[in-house]
Amino acid sequence: MTGGAMRILILGGTGEASALARALAGRPDRAVTLSLAGRTAAPKPEPVPIRVGGFGGAEGLADYLRSEGIDRLIDATHPFAATISGNAARAAEAVGVPLLAIRRPAWCREPGDLWTEVASMEEAVSALGTEPLRVFLTIGRQEAGAFAAAPQHAYLARTVEPLDGVLPVPHLTAIETRGPFDAGAEADLMRATGTEILVSKNSGGAATYGKIAAARSLAIPVIMVRRPEKPDVQSVPDAAGALHWLDAGAHAGPATLRDV
Repeated sequence: MTGGAMRILILGGTGEASALARALAGRPDRAVTLSLAGRTAAPKPEPVPIRVGGFGGAEGLADYLRSEGIDRLIDATHPFAATISGNAARAAEAVGVPLLAIRRPAWCREPGDLWTEVASMEEAVSALGTEPLRVFLTIGRQEAGAFAAAPQHAYLARTVEPLDGVLPVPHLTAIETRGPFDAGAEADLMRATGTEILVSKNSGGAATYGKIAAARSLAIPVIMVRRPEKPDVQSVPDAAGALHWLDAGAHAGPATLRDV
């Protein structure tokens, strides 16, 4: 460790990453950098230094870990950010930096849920069928374009960033807002817009679960996109677990850390 402080790189963009950054901010024994992909034009302010943009694959991330003398790497990226998680695992192994992933639990089907689970956004488009429907898309901006292949539907698309033409369909209502969203407000929105089916990623967490609870209460079907495979690395479900791992590792080597 450099200068007595543990140098920590958090790969962020999630609530868990922000929570961990807040917990570590101001500690003299921790030197934290939060890395964001840069897909959000106006990210929320954070109490630690932020770097924005990609690293250039696993090799670029490995170079960064070496050049910055990073002691611990935390992968707190979105459950669907498979590429950066794979790069993090390869870079950490190449450099010999202990890696921990924060992986929030996925949502589970409950009684009353009308889910059709699919493995990809293309399968989600197919699952909508050919008959026109009022579709509530809650999958983010990046993958919304897949639904241009089914222009017969009327889409309500909710994103953090503007769609900017990525979903060129004749019937589109765009909402730009950031969660959390509670179940009551979500149910009101679905009723007001005549939502007939919801499309969601299985992101997990409480911040956006309201739409799932609302769909259940209104007997609205859900097309649920399953999570991609992630590297088999040590993981915890939340920021508190990551904080414990870091504190336990302050006086431990990598062999001990694997058993935390």
